[in-house]
Amino acid sequence: MTETEAALRTLAHNVRAARTRAGLSLDELGRRAKVSKGALVALEKAQGNPNFATLVRLADTLGASVSTLLEGRSEERVRVVSAATVMPLWKGERGSEARLMLTTSGPAATEVWRWTLEPGEEYPSHPHQAGVVETVNVTAGQMVLVVNSTDHPVEAGQTATFDADAPHTYRGSGTETCHLIMTVHLPPGPA
Repeated sequence: MTETEAALRTLAHNVRAARTRAGLSLDELGRRAKVSKGALVALEKAQGNPNFATLVRLADTLGASVSTLLEGRSEERVRVVSAATVMPLWKGERGSEARLMLTTSGPAATEVWRWTLEPGEEYPSHPHQAGVVETVNVTAGQMVLVVNSTDHPVEAGQTATFDADAPHTYRGSGTETCHLIMTVHLPPGPA
């Protein structure tokens, strides 16, 4: 079995298990997450290739983190993850990318992301479930964080945080690649 097949099987198992725990039918999950029933059936059969936005909508609807849907169980007390071993979940046309490094365990999980944003490239995000808070720490370059249509410039050495239940966009600015660490703090709930 290839790594891709194994990853799809893990995703299929985790989505089905989270849907069952939440007491949702395929129809209801599809309606709430705005994903077709056919796509959900394929996903739960470990077929297809769901995009990043679909994974985020499913995670939000199921009250889970994206990595909870993607990862198998870890029995290790300490996890060390190298960016080189984690595939990007989003790639922009100009070379920007986002990698979900890991998610902490517990009743209120936190996702840790590594992003690069090329100047002028952006990633628009839909509003997340109520209670989700995002924090962005720019380690190099510049970006503009747009929340509710208001621009907030963030430069190297600065950190911004916001309630992510509003439309928001990450945009590279300046003349060099922006590097940032983003954390997504999820509210307590089933995962």
